[in-house]
Amino acid sequence: MEIEILSGINVNADTDGLFTLPARKLFDITRLIEEGSQISLQVETNNVYIKSGRSRFCLGSLPASEFPVINPIASTLSFKVEEGIFKGLLDKTLFAMALQDVRYYLNGMLLEIRPNLLRTVATDGHRLALSDYTSLIIDHDMHQVILPRKTIIELNRLLSYKTESIGIEITSSYIRFYHSDFTLSSKIIDGRFPDYDRVIPKNSTKQVKVNRIIFKQALQRASILSNEKFRGIRLLFSHNQLQLQAHNPEHEVAEEDLDIDYPFDPISIGFNVSYMIDVLNIIDSEFVILNLSDENSSVLIHSLDDVSSRYVVMPMRL
Repeated sequence: MEIEILSGINVNADTDGLFTLPARKLFDITRLIEEGSQISLQVETNNVYIKSGRSRFCLGSLPASEFPVINPIASTLSFKVEEGIFKGLLDKTLFAMALQDVRYYLNGMLLEIRPNLLRTVATDGHRLALSDYTSLIIDHDMHQVILPRKTIIELNRLLSYKTESIGIEITSSYIRFYHSDFTLSSKIIDGRFPDYDRVIPKNSTKQVKVNRIIFKQALQRASILSNEKFRGIRLLFSHNQLQLQAHNPEHEVAEEDLDIDYPFDPISIGFNVSYMIDVLNIIDSEFVILNLSDENSSVLIHSLDDVSSRYVVMPMRL
């Protein structure tokens, strides 16, 4: 009862009717039937007979009247957004959702609607991902809902980068997505999302431009010898140079040197290398900006030319 998906196709039927089938078994049967084959279903009291070519199956059926449904509730907010735009917001933030955190509200994604703004935010307490779409035509007071992780993963799988619009309807306890191929309804997580704005660095004293691909490749090489459990890596910024250092309990060491434009005082900061690589995998521009202050402050990362998506990674002690 957390998530419901409705979808349909045109069929030739003798009469209207309702029946149920075991979904996984039905999927496996149709998946292995030759592509393009016709499938016929004959419904009897407690069974459904499936035929295709020389293949025949009999599946059990439960009373359709007992199938649970999510009853419609009057909406408090509804709007439309381009499918590709919404999928982009999900793609840029879902990786930062927590997985099985006791703070259940972190195991999902915040959807925030403001006048002419649609925002997605995800955090696991160690990193944060935020993405904005600022051309949404909507005039409504700020509205926040937290969507479950399962809903986000399923929705992202179903959506594509098409230009058609999808409808979004929010009620007191559910959110519903209307697509030409399906309707997805999901419960909203009952909780208060953290004040994410407080953890986004506002007055960073050092802005560093780095080539995204070169930086990512250096991180990947150095990560080979990082501690497998904590995944720590040290970034040492000095005059026009960045050195990456990693070591592990076996006393193995990796060092990578990069030439960068850095005219500031030297600084040394430790980070989880996996978190840094995740961010660089999501950003698709040639250069990224690292906004730094000191060794105890988080780093704010965004594309050189686009700040609609921003990423915060907290430092770690090494």
